Amino acid sequence: MSLDQKELDEFRAEVRAWFEENKPADPGFLLPQSFMEVGSDEQFTFLRDWQRKVYEAGYLGLAWPREYGGGGKPQILQDIATREMVRQKVPFLTNTIGLNWAGPLILHMGTEEQKKAYIPGILNADDIWCQGFSEPDHGSDLGNAQLKAERDGNEFVLNGSKIWTSLGKHAKYMILLARSNPSANSKYEGLSFFLVPMKIPGVEVVPIRKLTGEYGFNQTFFTDARVPESCLMGRENGGWQVAMATLAFERGAVGGQAGGHAMMSKDVSQVLALARAAQRNGRPAIEDPLVRDRLVQFIMEEKSFALNSARANIKPLVVEWPGSIAMSGKLAATEYQRRLNQFALSLQGANAAYYVGDPNAYERGQWQRSYFNSFSGTIGGGTSEIQHNIIGERVLGLPKG
Repeated sequence: MSLDQKELDEFRAEVRAWFEENKPADPGFLLPQSFMEVGSDEQFTFLRDWQRKVYEAGYLGLAWPREYGGGGKPQILQDIATREMVRQKVPFLTNTIGLNWAGPLILHMGTEEQKKAYIPGILNADDIWCQGFSEPDHGSDLGNAQLKAERDGNEFVLNGSKIWTSLGKHAKYMILLARSNPSANSKYEGLSFFLVPMKIPGVEVVPIRKLTGEYGFNQTFFTDARVPESCLMGRENGGWQVAMATLAFERGAVGGQAGGHAMMSKDVSQVLALARAAQRNGRPAIEDPLVRDRLVQFIMEEKSFALNSARANIKPLVVEWPGSIAMSGKLAATEYQRRLNQFALSLQGANAAYYVGDPNAYERGQWQRSYFNSFSGTIGGGTSEIQHNIIGERVLGLPKG
């Protein structure tokens, strides 16, 4: 199904009008900036209802197959809808892991039964998903996962724990990497990948208080938790390949996500407004030549993201380094957010010491909270250090070590 420019323009106008009319009002409490900060039931309910409303309006899952609850339409329509959500800064879609990682994975590798069972609930936010990759003692060494999955007939018995399980408190399912064969020849063998129900005996989710005071992170404990072998994704002991496919979706290196944005990122236009309001030596900070120079650099960098996104879809422009833009996108965007927020705090001078809840805090302390939260992006989905290694080895061809 191909669409001409007139049809695309009409759809863009339709989407723009819908979000302008339906953008939620301020709920009266501080909304999270991403799925990693959803701590309270109040926040979760608000965001789940918002995702359901966007889906029912037809602006989520547009390119996913119709038989599983999607729209069955060209990807370009979802791209238009997603860009409009970002442009209008509407709340993010809370089922991030389901929409962007688990869902695409299931559509790509799952059985027909798994697609029918899981995809509709991901889209309408009935079924929230979390991720069980990181463990307390292994950090970024995903291949060294030690949570045990021991076969017992047609079931697996799970023992161990996972950490940083964002949305774990609210999730119905978890994508889980576990060690099913401790005697395998290498640490990458003997791992299995599961789609685990969370509301079963032996699964306990314990919230973790972050530096920001929020409770978006959790640690999940498994104590003799039993799951049927139908929860396996892929083959038994073949979980490493499934995990790598999942990370490709998570880092945006492979397309197929349902759409929508996953976080309320700051942009340079907001920092420009701050620079006009902040004072430096009794004058607006934006009049300082050094401030202006930094702002121009941020403007150029932000523009480069949009241009690179377009460039990645023009094969002759990326033929020498295929996949390089997609692989570097996560690293570039998260580090940009960290630096942008840090610069915004520097504009506030001594007032940067005020935090959320302090009446003297600029814009309710959102820049301070955003700065702290920006480090989550540089860690989750592979730390910036790991991302540098991936680019060096897989794009530039540099040797390991």
